[in-house]
Amino acid sequence: MRRVFVVGVGMTPFVKIGSRAWTYPEMVGEAVRGALGDAGIGYDRVQRAAVGYVFQPSAAGQRALYDVGMTGIPVVNVNNNCATGSTALVLAREWIGAGLADVTLAVGFEQMTKQAMAGPATPPKITTVDGHLRLMSAHYDFGAAPMTTQFFGNAALEHGKRYGTTPEQLAAVAVKNHAHSTRNPLAQFQNAYTLDQVLADVPVHGPLTRSQCSPMSDGAAAAVLVSEDVVRELGLEAQAVEILAQELVTDDESAFATGSMIDVVGAPMTRAASGRALDAAGITIDEVDVIELHDCFSINELITYEALGLCGEGGSGALVESGATTYGGAWVVNPSGGLISKGHPLGATGLAQTAELCWQLRGLAAERQVPDARIALAHNLGLGGACVVTLYAGPS
Repeated sequence: MRRVFVVGVGMTPFVKIGSRAWTYPEMVGEAVRGALGDAGIGYDRVQRAAVGYVFQPSAAGQRALYDVGMTGIPVVNVNNNCATGSTALVLAREWIGAGLADVTLAVGFEQMTKQAMAGPATPPKITTVDGHLRLMSAHYDFGAAPMTTQFFGNAALEHGKRYGTTPEQLAAVAVKNHAHSTRNPLAQFQNAYTLDQVLADVPVHGPLTRSQCSPMSDGAAAAVLVSEDVVRELGLEAQAVEILAQELVTDDESAFATGSMIDVVGAPMTRAASGRALDAAGITIDEVDVIELHDCFSINELITYEALGLCGEGGSGALVESGATTYGGAWVVNPSGGLISKGHPLGATGLAQTAELCWQLRGLAAERQVPDARIALAHNLGLGGACVVTLYAGPS
């Protein structure tokens, strides 16, 4: 496989659903033109595009890009739940790695609605999370909260029962990420919270409160990928961020074999994807400087610490309280504010992680810059299920 580099990224602000009057082609155009401008590459150089979204109609990728340019290139529409944006990135990388293209585009976007998130009034006989529901119903009563919130809220209950993880430790994740977002002008929320404020916020499910849950958001993000030959041709060495390794995995039988909600919400996928990616890159997690991970709920950041190997099993609550995952610690996790504070427009999330980490590795993250960041990791998770872990290296 050929080496692949990200040479341009762009994203819109992530905003509360319906708060900005824009069409999805307008939001995509804003992100794509930003990425192309960052790369100094015209749309006519793009040979293939992967466009990710969850709730828009079929072939929305073509319509989203037609206002940027109608060049006749292959456009592939991608839907992999919350891992959609990173799955689009996987396709764009594989096309270059396999020699099928030299310049590709990965795009993710979402205009979310309360109705789409609530699902149909009459649930279908078959859903994408049948196994998750069966396992949860065997151990927990159903509540009034959205189903995904119940999955993760019950995982938080299990984590507390098994390891002694406290509500304060869960809330510390939200305190950290909301504090990080005060430095991010593109984040949906830019206000700091105290521990007491997070704990006293509106209860959602189990120990989770509202400020520990990612919001519904609108937004788009994009990345331009090129081969090593194009980096040299265009003299982009100073901004070329290499994709060192990348793994896309789905659930295996272990997700449902243990009866654990922690496993049901993706811990085995994260362990598998991160282990393979780190092995392929020939590095350890201790060599990673900055991480953007899928904190859809505060508990998932703690679960992901353990699955990535930042700490031992059950050690994540103490890890976040120690300051090891913020500025001055061993890693800076979610400097963007993460999904909890930056926002979570489903199709755009994975590529927003790409944008943040490329800015970090290029030294362009302004007030939230991680000092001397050289290696970065992105973790993007979708229930039902998919997990993408990507390792990046900064320009040499």
